[in-house]
Amino acid sequence: MMQISSDSASNKHSLINVMHRFIAAANNMDETIMVPSLLRDVPLEEQGANEVEANNNNNPEPPCPNKQRDMYEHYLLLKSIKNDMEWGLLKKEMSSGASFLEMAVKQEEEQQQQQQQPPVTGDLLPDDNSDLEYQFHYHLRGLFGVLSKLTMQADHLTNRYKREIGGGNFMR
Repeated sequence: MMQISSDSASNKHSLINVMHRFIAAANNMDETIMVPSLLRDVPLEEQGANEVEANNNNNPEPPCPNKQRDMYEHYLLLKSIKNDMEWGLLKKEMSSGASFLEMAVKQEEEQQQQQQQPPVTGDLLPDDNSDLEYQFHYHLRGLFGVLSKLTMQADHLTNRYKREIGGGNFMR
């Protein structure tokens, strides 16, 4: 049986640690937000920050890189990603629900299949294992980046909820 050494588990830059930080942030968000429906129709970005950024960019529309319309949808997205990480994709496949993570995996598989079409000349296929190390490091860097951003977003959403509830700003 393979054991994880305590050195890698204690390393703050390990994948396991980054995953634990995101899950802890998502759990904290879930425990803090007692009434998620209060997040409906609350813009993801704070009003003042959007106005300043829109004026600086001369862009009439506020930026919305995550394509979520409000804090509630963003909350659901973060919970869905956390559940996918904890339970895997198999649970979603059995319940016929498509998660964001599952859709991304399917899209990547389709792109890889398109790129790996066999040559028409009848030559032997290139060795698929030749660039596994490169693929691993590429995806590992991406995973670290995404998990770090998701952790910051979960923390931001939790803190924003606390500010909004504490200030009574939800009654609009």
